[in-house]
Amino acid sequence: MKLWQKEKTETSDRILNFTVGRDREFDMLLARYDVQGSMAHVQMLHDVGLLTAKELTDISAELSKITVMIDDGDFAIDETAEDIHSQMEAMLTQRIGEAGKKIHTGRSRNDQVAVDIKLFLRNEAREIKASVLNLFSLLQKLSEEHKFVLMPGYTHLQVAMPSSFGLWFGAYAESLADDMELLAAAYNIINKNPLGSGAGYGSSFPLSRKTTTKLLHFNDLNYNSIYAQMSRAKAEKAMGNALAAFAHTLSRLSMDICLFTSQNFGFASFPDNLTTGSSIMPHKKNPDVFELVRARCNRIQAVPNELSLLISNLPSGYHRDTQLSKEILFPAIESLKECLEIIAYMLQSVQVKENIIADDKYRYIFTVEKINKLVNEGVSFREAYKAVGAEVEAGTFFFNDELLHTHEGSIGNLCNGEIKRLMDAVAEKIK
Repeated sequence: MKLWQKEKTETSDRILNFTVGRDREFDMLLARYDVQGSMAHVQMLHDVGLLTAKELTDISAELSKITVMIDDGDFAIDETAEDIHSQMEAMLTQRIGEAGKKIHTGRSRNDQVAVDIKLFLRNEAREIKASVLNLFSLLQKLSEEHKFVLMPGYTHLQVAMPSSFGLWFGAYAESLADDMELLAAAYNIINKNPLGSGAGYGSSFPLSRKTTTKLLHFNDLNYNSIYAQMSRAKAEKAMGNALAAFAHTLSRLSMDICLFTSQNFGFASFPDNLTTGSSIMPHKKNPDVFELVRARCNRIQAVPNELSLLISNLPSGYHRDTQLSKEILFPAIESLKECLEIIAYMLQSVQVKENIIADDKYRYIFTVEKINKLVNEGVSFREAYKAVGAEVEAGTFFFNDELLHTHEGSIGNLCNGEIKRLMDAVAEKIK
């Protein structure tokens, strides 16, 4: 069944197969949201006098049964249906007759798919938020547990200054808090109702778009009917930007762990059952999980660019190009959630090495500490820098005093509570 099929017009199977593409596959993810949108739409149609009470009851009852089928895994999109919208209307018509055909009154597939995708993305944003908060809490916990364990800090991959595992774990926690800002911004764009915009130019039916907005728990409307269609691509791109931000953080964290668990660094390790081995080198403990997270997240970071190229030269209104956004965005969402979950699973078992900086090769991380000590004793910074530099060149540098870092965000003052406050505030925007 095609919602646009005419009585005397037959479109070639080759054209149909090409235009449908992978829609049936990805529309399965939209099934429950298509039911939600339809439930709200038929309630509104009844409220404005376009459906009788019996028709509303019959349609709503069948939609509820379809919801159960979806939840039980018994729902499928038939090969004769073009998409989820065609499947729903066909099922309703088969089960309750003419009333099923009225479900499309005042709608276009354009606003149907727009509302389905926004409902789907809204739910996915909430699920991503939950996974991010789980990882964030773990990173903060590790930061507190290891705040007194020193490690070298690097610039240009050269040994630079003293750092700590507390500072390092905490850095990635705060990075997630900033990434959550982009997810909250995307959520705000997504959480607006396009239903009732039709093909992009409204309807002569007396629809109540505020009613469906309330029933679907959207925060507000996409008011202009043309923009309601244009907002679909914008919502998906906004979500893609948020995914890319989280992916950047996870990719960088994974790269650090790959370095820190290598023998040349030896700062941390994982139990044998969380690593893999080599087919010819029996001593190997490979960080495959983090390498794959790094690779997956690098792919996810390409999503905003793919979506931008997909929609970059489109005029206003609806265009079939946006159909392809599903196969760009939907797998990326699933991949990010899997990466968030596996990193949290791995970090629960991370083993941090103590007394790393006791190794003589790290003694120069204290050059700035000695310079600062001399400055505190009244020597100018420039003269102190020259004096310590001369000791380094002569091979006589030595520093064994206690570290004293007290400012906000330093080794001795991690500000984890303040970072949690930032995360809590932004997470509250995603409800």
